[in-house]
Amino acid sequence: MIVRSVLTAGAVAAALTAPAHAQEHGPAPRPVVPGAEKQVVAHLDDLTTAGTAGSGHTVPADWAGLHAAGTRNPSGVPGVQVDGYFPDTSTFNTNHGWNHDAQFVIRLPDRWNGGLVVAGSPGNRRQYANDFTISDWVLAQGYAYAATDKGNSGTEFYRDGRRPGDAVVEWNRRVTQLTRAAKRTVARHYGRRPSSTYAAGISNGGYLVRWQLENRPHLYDGGIDAEGTLWRAQGPNLFTYLPSVLRAYPSYEAGDPSARKALLKAGLAPGSEFLWPFHNQVYWALTQRIYREEFDPAYTGDEADYDYAARPRKVHRAVARVALTGRIRKPLMTLHGTYDTLLPISTDSDAYAELVRARGKAPFRYYRLEAANHVDGLYDTYPDRLRPLVPCMRTAFTALEKWTQGGPNPPESATLPRPATGDIVNDCSLRG
Repeated sequence: MIVRSVLTAGAVAAALTAPAHAQEHGPAPRPVVPGAEKQVVAHLDDLTTAGTAGSGHTVPADWAGLHAAGTRNPSGVPGVQVDGYFPDTSTFNTNHGWNHDAQFVIRLPDRWNGGLVVAGSPGNRRQYANDFTISDWVLAQGYAYAATDKGNSGTEFYRDGRRPGDAVVEWNRRVTQLTRAAKRTVARHYGRRPSSTYAAGISNGGYLVRWQLENRPHLYDGGIDAEGTLWRAQGPNLFTYLPSVLRAYPSYEAGDPSARKALLKAGLAPGSEFLWPFHNQVYWALTQRIYREEFDPAYTGDEADYDYAARPRKVHRAVARVALTGRIRKPLMTLHGTYDTLLPISTDSDAYAELVRARGKAPFRYYRLEAANHVDGLYDTYPDRLRPLVPCMRTAFTALEKWTQGGPNPPESATLPRPATGDIVNDCSLRG
């Protein structure tokens, strides 16, 4: 549910020309992405951000602020990159000057391990948003990688579609579309189908992983869901806690001790108070407004007074179109920080874990990360109070690989204390 970059909030979005700086190595392979309306193919010396940030094959503004500055990433992964878009009528995505949505990127490393990782963008970002946090790392493991802008982006994404909920419904459809197309592209490029396919995502991208494993499980072998957004028609969802936060925070800021209790009751974690001013300034009001515009555009009152339970049934039906059930049908690893102040863990992943467990013995692991928050970029501001989530996501991915390929089961679900020593930015153990 990240809606702005921590490091570039308010900055003008970057728009690059179509990739034109590829280093060719003889005749470049020409993979064909089924269903794509446009595609640009290049062989690159390095598919990771260490190379693509300079060659024009990523947009750093898409992934700014989503990782800690000290995060170590691999580099030097040669291969083929395909940039393009599927047919669409909306034009929020200005990457490459295309002014066209449903943009995607597919990366095919020269040294392939037989697998594929598919990701949807977090928040309202575009197709390169996971380049530093997910793409770099999985490419270095030998995976092919594919990502989508979800079919709409930006803080006015709700203008896409004809009826409430259409824009978010499209997110799920675009991930399914890209997964199918990427599998066929991989098969054509390497001469065989991928032996394993994983979904991975953060925030809204985590929501997409959950939805895919509930509704399109045949396409995947498993998934990594980091702090995915929970949508439930009857709640919890954003609308069942954000208005309460918006109502209580001004009184809290003015020194009313009862307001803190109201904020904690809404779901914010005790100990996370130092994060509240930033989230009040950057996230809460904007997030409430733009998602309310998506699901309930008829509402005209103050966002702090929004009462989801009292809204017409058609609003609840709009949310139901994208709701989660917990009925996952492939292995899922969920991670969430206890200091998440945008998607509080108590109203989100704790609730989703209960849904999954209520369905029976699902292949599921849930790791609650003490002192992790929603955006790893904030770690650099509070290194003595926070921990990054990305290193745990990478450890979980390795555990998922083994789990789905006949190896040992991952460690049991647990709350993982913040490490007192070691390289907290790059190392993580899933054992509490």
